[in-house]
Amino acid sequence: MAERLEEALLERLREDPAAPCIWWKGSWWSREDLSRLVRSCESTLARSGFGEGMRLAAPLPNSPLLTALSIACWRLGGAIAPLNLKAGIQGMQRTLGMLDVHSAVVPAEKPELASALAPLNLPWTAASAEGPLGDFTGRGGAPDGADTAVVFSTSGTTGLPKAVPISHGNLLDNTSAVTRHIPYLNPGGVLLNALPNFHTLGFSVAGVLPLLCSMGQAILPTFIPAEAALEAIRQAGVTGIVAVPTMISLLLGAVGRGGARPESLSFIISGGDRLNPQLDRRARDLLGAGLLEGYGLTECSPVVSVNPDYERRKLGTVGTVLDSYQVQVRGPEGQVLPPGQDGVLWVKGPSVTSGYFRDPANSEGRFVDGWFDTGDVVRLDDEGFVTVLERATDILIVGGFNVYPQEVERVLQEHPAVHTAAVAGEPNPLTGEIVKAFVILQEGASVTPKELVDFCKERLAHFKVPRKVRFVTELPLSSTGKVQRRALRDLEA
Repeated sequence: MAERLEEALLERLREDPAAPCIWWKGSWWSREDLSRLVRSCESTLARSGFGEGMRLAAPLPNSPLLTALSIACWRLGGAIAPLNLKAGIQGMQRTLGMLDVHSAVVPAEKPELASALAPLNLPWTAASAEGPLGDFTGRGGAPDGADTAVVFSTSGTTGLPKAVPISHGNLLDNTSAVTRHIPYLNPGGVLLNALPNFHTLGFSVAGVLPLLCSMGQAILPTFIPAEAALEAIRQAGVTGIVAVPTMISLLLGAVGRGGARPESLSFIISGGDRLNPQLDRRARDLLGAGLLEGYGLTECSPVVSVNPDYERRKLGTVGTVLDSYQVQVRGPEGQVLPPGQDGVLWVKGPSVTSGYFRDPANSEGRFVDGWFDTGDVVRLDDEGFVTVLERATDILIVGGFNVYPQEVERVLQEHPAVHTAAVAGEPNPLTGEIVKAFVILQEGASVTPKELVDFCKERLAHFKVPRKVRFVTELPLSSTGKVQRRALRDLEA
């Protein structure tokens, strides 16, 4: 296996230069079309002073330019830093200050982003989604090693920004392990690339992986409206989708409103957040493919586990661990627990980053002797299937008992009237906290709070049953579709 991404990717692009590579706005780019844009970007970046160990900020939508820029950065020994276009000016300034980048490339249609860069005296250039890249001069930035390929920014549990440097080896290992694990990632297939590229799942699995395994990819700059995404899936002949549950729900809604079912689709991988099991039946009925749920973290490049195929999958689990990992489930004192017991998941392997970017304080305790503390409470069954119970920081303590919100949410979502549910803790002078549920109902459905509480009483231990139910029309979501429990708590406060 090649040791660097650009070596492996350019080798694939040279194998059959005329082969379709990227579907973009109704037509296919060949591998040579992409290679030509890579060469153009590389030349412009080199003239700007970009070189080994430097980082290029890229607050860009999914596009051929982002793909080409990434490969060009790697050719020059540097790294790409995808950023969230919707993070807001202050959020982007904090992140850019932390990353110490050489320069930034902003979308030509959003020149106002330059206002976020002005206080930082950060050089920038604007470009269209198809390129070319305009000439500019960067500032360098203190270089790091040439092994870093991508730097992802995340707020973590404190709300403060931190950065995760992912190496060439991390990404190559993870994409290779995913390809071995899932039998549907074959040459000639077409993967949907519509997840945000500043999220590791979107950048790596939806963007880099199809290039490495000679699949085509249909790039969408945005998933909204879902009707347009559905039509793109049909036109491009997409065979596989990698998505978060929110995107899957939007697609189901588009088909339910009369959109054409995509006949080419054969598999759907869901990650990034908990999955409502009811979505699987609807996906099979309306999209023609069931769901393979997986689990990962930015620090793991990102995939840790996924249901391998439709014959062996276990709904409600996030599948089995990729073969390049060692895993341990540890108890409160750090002791390794046997299968079937709940504990915090620790992982080790070549997909795991070595620590946070220039942040030894946050790295300490999370990265220990090659092991990474995911912070997630899980249960492994005797066949190796993983059930994620909850983030350790989101555990509710009710009368001294641990309550995992995801377990309660899963039960609530089994009720036929419930579309989506999220659970948070509410302070209580007697028990410390009580469980409160926020519920979105299915369209046209009706149920009372008491009926949902009684439903849970039949299926959960008494301390896990919601004591309050609030009906809402939407839940606070992050830019990657995850429920923000902190925002739920703040709402109630």
